[in-house]
Amino acid sequence: MNVYAADAKRYETMKYRRCGRSGIMLPEISLGLWHNFGAVDSADNGEKILLHAFDRGITHFDLANNYGPPPGSAESFFGTMMEKNFRPYRDELVISSKAGYGMWSGPYGDFGSRKYIVSSCEQSLRRMKLDYVDIFYHHRPDPDTPLEESMGALDHLVRSGKALYAGISNYKPPEAERAFKILRELGTPCLIHQARYSMLDRWVEGGLMDLVGREGVGTILFSPLAQGLLTDRYLDGHIPAGSRASKGVFLKPERLTDAMMKKLNALNTVALERGETLARVAIKWLLRDERSTSILVGASSVAQLDDNLLALEGSPLSEAELVKIETILRLPE
Repeated sequence: MNVYAADAKRYETMKYRRCGRSGIMLPEISLGLWHNFGAVDSADNGEKILLHAFDRGITHFDLANNYGPPPGSAESFFGTMMEKNFRPYRDELVISSKAGYGMWSGPYGDFGSRKYIVSSCEQSLRRMKLDYVDIFYHHRPDPDTPLEESMGALDHLVRSGKALYAGISNYKPPEAERAFKILRELGTPCLIHQARYSMLDRWVEGGLMDLVGREGVGTILFSPLAQGLLTDRYLDGHIPAGSRASKGVFLKPERLTDAMMKKLNALNTVALERGETLARVAIKWLLRDERSTSILVGASSVAQLDDNLLALEGSPLSEAELVKIETILRLPE
């Protein structure tokens, strides 16, 4: 049986950014286990991706209680990897999980009650075979539970040693500002906000990025490639078999309008002029903002992960390129 030994040069090429005003540094690209690591997926392939990620300096693995499918299975898979490969490197890893979406039957398995958040964290720790997670998030606001209760649960998890830091995800600016204030007053300041952001989904520019910058909170940005739209997969206007658009779950095929194709191909031209792929440019574009702590990518293969990591190489986007991209992004969809 081969024993995994991490690449001795793993920290030489990865770049790290400080998470808000905290002491934590995160890699500019982190790996999310939302897809491709559940019980329905190849365990051998998942293992190759995780080990390669760490060998490339990705120290942050992002999970949630409901990742799979089925829910919980991504955490269980990670627990197997923890025991098999990562135990000697635990202190080099930042492992996060979340609670906030439906996880089990009955009135206590969803949203934001103290009971649900605390129970979810305890279940996640058992699945991942961990004593603690580095970050535990409330995954979404709960319209029916007082924010003080949800944030108080995160504070409890930190004070009980089950999490080192507290985070929130999918909070709009007014809710996020209240959450930051509550956590700060409790003595457990919010480390990080996880939000969806891409060239094609810019809602965080409506106040959230200004807020986290002002409050000293880090950001980790998910869906940077807009569910695959910001890749070369759909540039010819066709929907490949097995793609997300073909399944119509996370990416609706009706989004692939003629206007959208025009916009994507114009963005691709900018990438080609740089000698890069559209996906790499989409990630570079997010990293243009120093308030972007880390970009959260998924991967179905080692090759796909490596292509995303190439976004960290070469020159950043120039002012002229940023202006050109902005002009394209203002085209109607």
